[in-house]
Amino acid sequence: MDNIIKGVLDFRQNVYPARKDLFGTLAGGQDPDTLFITCSDSRIDPNLLTGSDPGDLFICRNAGNIIPPHSNETGGMTASIEYAVAVLGVRHIIVCGHTDCGAIKGAMDLSALKGLPHVKEWLGHCRSAMEIVRERHGIESGACLAPEHLNEAIEENVLQQVQHMRTHPIVAAKLATKKVQIHGWVYNIESGQIRCCDQHSDAFTDFDEHYRDDISRLSYKN
Repeated sequence: MDNIIKGVLDFRQNVYPARKDLFGTLAGGQDPDTLFITCSDSRIDPNLLTGSDPGDLFICRNAGNIIPPHSNETGGMTASIEYAVAVLGVRHIIVCGHTDCGAIKGAMDLSALKGLPHVKEWLGHCRSAMEIVRERHGIESGACLAPEHLNEAIEENVLQQVQHMRTHPIVAAKLATKKVQIHGWVYNIESGQIRCCDQHSDAFTDFDEHYRDDISRLSYKN
């Protein structure tokens, strides 16, 4: 806790005073542009990664950046998605996975999760991604996936979670009227690079290629 206590003191003494106007504005409400769904992994910092300020991102985190398909059973992710899209009016949804993901390592061999029944059930939402990787490589259904398939499984999981997102009624409605865009990302912890897809993709491209037109537009503005 020592570092956390020091951090809070530094925030109160230095960070908050320097940005007092921003926090004053945020005290009256939030108006984020983006719903950012990522893993609970301690190595991921959405604001640092995107260079965003408090109030810019509505952040949801869980093991494996999982989005359960919509059902009539209420859960925290379902409620958060509904609120972000219907009430806050976010225009972009980013589903961000990452390299060396422990949740995906677990999903690659669910039989190894003895004594972790809730983790095992939660990672069942990754099953379609794991089965796609198995099918692609001629591996028996349900068999353990080897470590060399990890990066492929991480990307496939993001693709499948993007598809799960589309099953949520409020998201489907906003997609149909082009009021929301879904982005799939995989963040490489070691290199700092990001690979991307969108709601219509079944493959990833490098960040600069995926957002080439946006980067050109922003460069022109500057």
